[in-house]
Amino acid sequence: MIRRSPEAATTTTHQTTGDLLPAVPLLALDRQYAALREQIREAINRVCDSGRFVLGPDVADLEAELAKALGVPHVISCASGSDALLLALMALDVGTGDEVIVPSYTFFATASAVTRLGAVPIFADIDPVTYLVDPRDIEKKISSRTRAIVPVHLFGRTADMDAIGPIAVKAGLPIVEDAAQSILSTWHGRCSGSLGDVGCFSFYPTKNLGGAGDGGFLTTTRDDVAKSLRLLRVHGMEPRYYHEVIGINSRLDSIQAAVLRVKLPHLDSWTTARQMNAARYQEIFSEYDLASRVAVPGDEPRGRHVWNQFVIRVLDDSRDALRAHLAKHGVGTEIYYPVPLHLQKCFTHLGWAKGDLPETERAAEQTLALPIFPELDSAEQRTVVARIAEFFSATTRTAPIAKPRQEVLANTGSLPSPHFIRRAVGKADDVRC
Repeated sequence: MIRRSPEAATTTTHQTTGDLLPAVPLLALDRQYAALREQIREAINRVCDSGRFVLGPDVADLEAELAKALGVPHVISCASGSDALLLALMALDVGTGDEVIVPSYTFFATASAVTRLGAVPIFADIDPVTYLVDPRDIEKKISSRTRAIVPVHLFGRTADMDAIGPIAVKAGLPIVEDAAQSILSTWHGRCSGSLGDVGCFSFYPTKNLGGAGDGGFLTTTRDDVAKSLRLLRVHGMEPRYYHEVIGINSRLDSIQAAVLRVKLPHLDSWTTARQMNAARYQEIFSEYDLASRVAVPGDEPRGRHVWNQFVIRVLDDSRDALRAHLAKHGVGTEIYYPVPLHLQKCFTHLGWAKGDLPETERAAEQTLALPIFPELDSAEQRTVVARIAEFFSATTRTAPIAKPRQEVLANTGSLPSPHFIRRAVGKADDVRC
């Protein structure tokens, strides 16, 4: 495929249909793998040669390396991000009849972990600009049965911990950070996962730090919680065949750890590339008369936004038509999340109804995620935005010459680290949580 150079793309403010690329993928994991193929294969071979496939040396080393990168004393790996949430609530003794406050605008695992323990998810609404849980609604939902608060650092942006922290302290409640989409995001210089009692992360392949399958980990600054988590992930067994408590089987495979150790040193630069792509999207969108049609996400001045997703809001009822238009022209998109959790069929018994969480429901109807992976180039981004402008028949605006990528990055306010329209046939293994 012949593409214009990135340099040529960044100095052009208008594209004709003939200039546009024939396709832009939502994700391109093959590009990342191609650059690391030999290192990854060597790491996998090393584990195979050792015969230590579960909780082996690579797992311990990965936990130590993550702890250093995130500035936390304890990292405990597990089998998935969903298990991380479950283990966190188990370690905090959440059980039958307890209530846990969670946003409704999030992936299913956030609430399913609560229900698997016999507890009740209490859904909170979101801020309409950031799509993050609204602290004011959290405070309204606290009752005598509340046992924990689970803010989700959605799409790579940290929740408003300046507001949530004091609410939790006042109510005497632990905070479980759902940081599955936010590794290396920060809040006033501190990494997500270090801002509450427990942080829960995912190594699902589409995450900023993704493995070659499922995996996850937890962070905590509390020694007692760390001890409990390490016990709970291995059936509550210590020593072997002696069970102090009833845990679960949630151990990270050594092959996953080995692959992740190859990737971890690149995570910061990949994150920076995502920030640069977000800044470039913002600039390209500004070149078109689209402000009344599309709301473009902004950065987070209080910390580092790591852009696991770049989610626009279509300001009328044409989101699904726009997505169909983009798909027709080979542009990959995704909808996170078309049915809020409080309206999911499996939660009907909880009594929630349409209209209960208006901002959540509006976001579910209007938002659309665009490609944002690190290896995305400027010609691809210009094709994405031009196709959106094409759909709305938007004209170009007078705009300054595009800034070099380095200058765009300098204005993102980033901090240095450490710090689901469904497809025609939806399949569970297509999920991009």
